[in-house]
Amino acid sequence: MKYYIAFDCGTMGTKTALYSVDSTLIAEAYRENKISYPLPGRAEMDANGFVENVRSGIRECLAKSAIDPADVRAVSASGIICGIVGIDKNWNPVTPFVSYLDNRAADEARFVRENVAPVWEEESGNIIVDEFMPPLILRWFLNEYTDFRKKAVKVVNNGPFVLGALAGLSARDAFLDWATMSGWLIGYDAIKRDWSPKQLDALGIPAEILPRIVKPWDIVGYLCKEEAEKMGLPAGIPIAAGAGDTMQSSLASGLWEPGLASDVAGTASIFAVAVEKPDRRITAANGMMFATGTLANSYFYWSMIRAGGLSLRWFRDNVANRAGDPAFYSEMDALASSVPAGSGGLLFYPYLQGAGPDVHGACGVFAGLTGASGRGEMWRSILEAIAFEYAQMIKIYRECGIPLKEIIGTEGGSKSAVWNQIKADILGGAYNIPSRSEGGLMADTAVAAYSVGDIKDIHTTMKEWTTYRARFEPNAHTAEIYRNIFAVRQKLLSVTMPDLFGSLDQIRKL
Repeated sequence: MKYYIAFDCGTMGTKTALYSVDSTLIAEAYRENKISYPLPGRAEMDANGFVENVRSGIRECLAKSAIDPADVRAVSASGIICGIVGIDKNWNPVTPFVSYLDNRAADEARFVRENVAPVWEEESGNIIVDEFMPPLILRWFLNEYTDFRKKAVKVVNNGPFVLGALAGLSARDAFLDWATMSGWLIGYDAIKRDWSPKQLDALGIPAEILPRIVKPWDIVGYLCKEEAEKMGLPAGIPIAAGAGDTMQSSLASGLWEPGLASDVAGTASIFAVAVEKPDRRITAANGMMFATGTLANSYFYWSMIRAGGLSLRWFRDNVANRAGDPAFYSEMDALASSVPAGSGGLLFYPYLQGAGPDVHGACGVFAGLTGASGRGEMWRSILEAIAFEYAQMIKIYRECGIPLKEIIGTEGGSKSAVWNQIKADILGGAYNIPSRSEGGLMADTAVAAYSVGDIKDIHTTMKEWTTYRARFEPNAHTAEIYRNIFAVRQKLLSVTMPDLFGSLDQIRKL
């Protein structure tokens, strides 16, 4: 039998799995990741923490499965597309891993918006310049991080960082796959799928600090002896470059044809729509970002709610004081299912980590709390808030001629039936749930198998592996209620909330 190890280094947790060549999930493991918030608007992670979680997860998978480790054919992975860490020549991290949750690069983003011509629009298909983007975080490292240029030789995303650590690579071998690269949004050419000298020059980023670009199925190294011994594997197992988590989740969910949409309901809630090529009308819209898919000639637009799923974890950990309790989410869903649409007049704005340059000073807000508001109303209002944010995005796509009648829900949030129905009602389209909940791990497995020649075509293989278990149709009556609430919510967001956000920002700075 042929087996493959796949792992996904996400924001809230690291998932590790062992698959056979026919896509059977043999064993899986999950480890929560630690996020530190040293200052308001800051969010940091330890890059080595991802490595240790993968080591531990692999050991657990091997123990559960009792397979012969010699039958593991390849390793591949997915990781966060908007986040980087600086490494020295020996692949040691010299900075924290800074992701899309962090706002430290706000001044860098403002400087670029105000002083640099958007030379990236034609090549990358993007015009957005925001603080969560890796090129802006890198500019902050270059300009503000003490001794960064003396210590750092390269920067990489977290998925490649872990894969490189397992292979015992040095900085001269640093790599980034072409899909994760597009998560940088600017600085690269989407058609050529490589860095753009013109854009890097405009951004003030030295090319020598960037990793080389590879295909997701390229073998970037082999499991080194030291790491193999820590996990109970034989040394020399091929390691494939993998791809970004958003791209792999989209591939595994069935986002194969232009016009289909997927909701990656993870820590950052991501809405993606497959397209044939860039569309200037969509590119010009606020928050719409163009990206390359895992496979050649695959493209999509995506938008992100930075603290989508994080809002649920925040409520669990910081409000309910139930950190790490796996039963909490289902308990809250049960309460929310008995609350009518609209949560009793309670609105939530899910901006715990900001909302981009056009909503200055944005923060999380509950509006409309009364003595009748309980946990059920608060939880449902959070679920509704994410769907309302998506509704803003869908409106733009439909205005550009993309009907979006079919939406595919993936990742942890798709396990919530009440949330799936809320999304179907608010978004006005059928919400489909894949039969399997592993998300991008299944696509990681296909990449690993393809990298060593065990499958002939990733696209065909994913079509064979992907089926759907549930479909949520919009309820006409509830959908009408939500349309009316959405109109009021948007009016508040454009007229009332900017002043509130500005005032609260002043208070936080006192």
